[in-house]
Amino acid sequence: MKTRILRSPADLTAQDILALYANFDTPITGLDCGEKCAPHNPSGKPFCCDICHAVPAAYQSEWASLQTRTQLWHIWRGDECASPDNRDDLENSLPDGMLFLACLGPQACQRQHRLLSCRQFPFFPYVTSDYRFLGLVYDWEFEKQCWVINNLAQVTPAYRTQFIATYDQIFALFQDEFESYALRSQEMRAHFAAQHRRIPLLHRNGGCHLISPVSERARRVASC
Repeated sequence: MKTRILRSPADLTAQDILALYANFDTPITGLDCGEKCAPHNPSGKPFCCDICHAVPAAYQSEWASLQTRTQLWHIWRGDECASPDNRDDLENSLPDGMLFLACLGPQACQRQHRLLSCRQFPFFPYVTSDYRFLGLVYDWEFEKQCWVINNLAQVTPAYRTQFIATYDQIFALFQDEFESYALRSQEMRAHFAAQHRRIPLLHRNGGCHLISPVSERARRVASC
């Protein structure tokens, strides 16, 4: 059998994408957290499903796979909202090999066709300065909007396990992905250090830890 060489996520096949989706499919909490935040959004949509608040990014291989299976997604145009986004600023922040997509909205959601970025939201993998993937941290830009961020104890062990396993697999294959999240984690430490706050972490080994953004010492706490 010929050995496959995967240089980047762009080399993932449709079967690879489906396998990632199948193994990262459990809900974040035991309830529909979108029902908690949607009443606070003028659009009536959950913030995570509203591209006027969060534009989802996808691997190009995801987009290629999804186009053959669903009409849920289209290329994000940047003019879908009342206040158009600054397309250049957003696209300059986008890692190589990814693109922004927009969906038909939460009322038309097909959960089996959610992007990896939808499945992980509002979390991302936390990587220490000495390159250890410790667990899940949240995107601090959504602290005021996202109900889950303010109720981390509601995150199920099953979701945590699937999140960790998915990114263990991705990081084992693609060093650039690991480096990207290491940089994002560094940005988080700088942000929390400026605010003199500790970083809440859902540790890969279980429990909640608070991390010093300066020394990076982690202290386990009863709950986040």
